[in-house]
Amino acid sequence: MSTAFRVGLTRDFLGPAGTPSYGDIGLGLLDAAGVRYEFLPQASAELRADDVRGYDALLVLAPRVGAATLEVPERLLVVARFGVGYDNVDVEACTRAGVALTITPDGVRRPVAAAAMTLLLALSHKLLVKDRLTRSGRWGEKLAHMGTGLTGRTLGIIGFGNIGRELAKLARVFDLRCVAHDPQVLLAEDVVLMPLDDLLRAADFICVCCALTPETHHLINAQRLALMKPTAYLLNVARGPIVDQRALTRVLLARGIAGAGLDVFEQEPVDPADPILTLENVIVAPHALCWTDECFRGIGTSACQSIIDVASGRVPRYVVNRDVLDTPQFRAKFNRWALP
Repeated sequence: MSTAFRVGLTRDFLGPAGTPSYGDIGLGLLDAAGVRYEFLPQASAELRADDVRGYDALLVLAPRVGAATLEVPERLLVVARFGVGYDNVDVEACTRAGVALTITPDGVRRPVAAAAMTLLLALSHKLLVKDRLTRSGRWGEKLAHMGTGLTGRTLGIIGFGNIGRELAKLARVFDLRCVAHDPQVLLAEDVVLMPLDDLLRAADFICVCCALTPETHHLINAQRLALMKPTAYLLNVARGPIVDQRALTRVLLARGIAGAGLDVFEQEPVDPADPILTLENVIVAPHALCWTDECFRGIGTSACQSIIDVASGRVPRYVVNRDVLDTPQFRAKFNRWALP
């Protein structure tokens, strides 16, 4: 493999002191493969064309990769998104520029599913309410906050892909009955597939696990929230805009549902004055509940492997825009690294 293959990492992988903030993210794989990498010199909300010039691959955390980023793609061959969501990347612009976009579903599968179960268990056992009672000396009020047992209850999973399937596997340990909605899935073992509205009526816990697309924006709106049982809980570990947050706040205030667990919000960072943060029947996290050493090591290893694959003339496993692979723009750059 030629050592001329160059990788740029977005600056937000570094803390204020200029040192890595996320522990082991698999960069040793790049070292072992002889792939050169460096952190971009500037932090920015959206990468500029000048930022990416001269690189064959980008490892991207939060900055946006838009059409302007790829105006002069030159040698850029792959954008390796550090995570499974890619709403910060213009997929069509990547394809036009002959750039493959990769994601890391194998790295987030268990950590995000475990985060969803953490919210479910905390809500069902009224964990934060009981924590507050204990700290404020209100021990005697505990009988007013009975939890919800899981045995025989129904978990509805919206989006039955990588994370949804892993969540179902974890849920079965607690004897939860799992139902799912996913227009892309026709068959699933041990899970009942059903229309979304039917799932919302049936489930005691509902977890949003689908990708954010134009079709799923505000998929869970006021009308659909009204279908849920007043004893049901809504969890979102996917993307905030899939749920109409204002409608959710109104439903929670009216006790139309029992509560919610949110790791994501419509606007991030969430405004500290947002009324949803004042509600006692809501558990929140800063889009980071799955952040563990296991999560970052797994995501980074997957992203670095995608880069190594391209640098070795192999097509990575998790390419989002697979139609780019046959374009002349991509092939011309890719063939530079193909093994003889």
